[in-house]
Amino acid sequence: MTALEAGLRGGAIALFLLLATISLRDARRLPLARYAALFSGCGIAYMIESAPPLAIAPSPAWLVPLRVLSATGPAVFQLWASASFDDAFRPHWWRWLPIGAMAALALWATLINRYLPWRFVNLACFGFVAAGIWQAMAGRAGDLIETRRRFRLILAISAGLCIGSLTLLAFFATRWLFSEGTVMSAGMIAALALASCVLGLGLRFAEAVAPVRVRPAATAADPEERLWLDNLKRLMEEERIYREEGFGIAALADRMRIPEYRLRRLINQRLGHRNFTGFVNTYRLGETIAALSDPSQAQVPILTIALDAGFQSLGPFNRAFKAETGVTPTEFRRAHAVGRAAD
Repeated sequence: MTALEAGLRGGAIALFLLLATISLRDARRLPLARYAALFSGCGIAYMIESAPPLAIAPSPAWLVPLRVLSATGPAVFQLWASASFDDAFRPHWWRWLPIGAMAALALWATLINRYLPWRFVNLACFGFVAAGIWQAMAGRAGDLIETRRRFRLILAISAGLCIGSLTLLAFFATRWLFSEGTVMSAGMIAALALASCVLGLGLRFAEAVAPVRVRPAATAADPEERLWLDNLKRLMEEERIYREEGFGIAALADRMRIPEYRLRRLINQRLGHRNFTGFVNTYRLGETIAALSDPSQAQVPILTIALDAGFQSLGPFNRAFKAETGVTPTEFRRAHAVGRAAD
């Protein structure tokens, strides 16, 4: 190992330790910090187990846990992305299953120590990184929290690409690369540590500003803002613009003739919604709930009711409906039919 690489690895470990310390301190207050702490542990493990000549040596007993922990980093990244950007995220036990599966795969590859098992590990890492980046970008268009929209690009993508680059390096690495070390690999290691540290510190800031502080629409001091709120209410409640094909925040901003970022801020800060889909679904679900409760529409198929309200397919409608009411649309309609019969 060169002196340059040794110094960079040491600096990277120090940055990861800083991130771990901050994350563990906030773990009770911020659930997201738990994933940052685990991710920092994966980073420290990677710094140690990938160092020459350990990277090419048979794994002694003490190195096996580090190698397994290192390999789970991309799976932890994907879990972090879900927790950061999915407002419906809940820390259920089954969310740890992919990490457990990744750890089992890495343990198998470490014990076998053959070419093919490690290629499976590399491919799984690519999959988790890709899933994390997709998670960060998929909901960006409808994200109403401007700070979080920026973090999706600045943090999630940079960290994801950095982890992906290291995984790519491991996939095509030669024995010479691991035994001699290069400035390229050392620089990428430092970049990973720096991106991860910024990730953790930035997420604390994002978590702090993410909670919505709603200012009641009735107290709006800006006359122009009050006009926007009245116009928004008319479009959604009277014209039911959300039924139109291709409806989205860009179309709504265009209809209201205001900048899209101002519309995001209006819905977020005045109406208390964190994402545009959730805002629109309050109207669509209100319409479908009324229709399913209406005896005159008892013979109308549920799919027709959902499509008329603006849902694109039955699957998203069923999930949104159950999340809102706790029951499926069929169960909801049946319960109301029984109630009317009892009356």
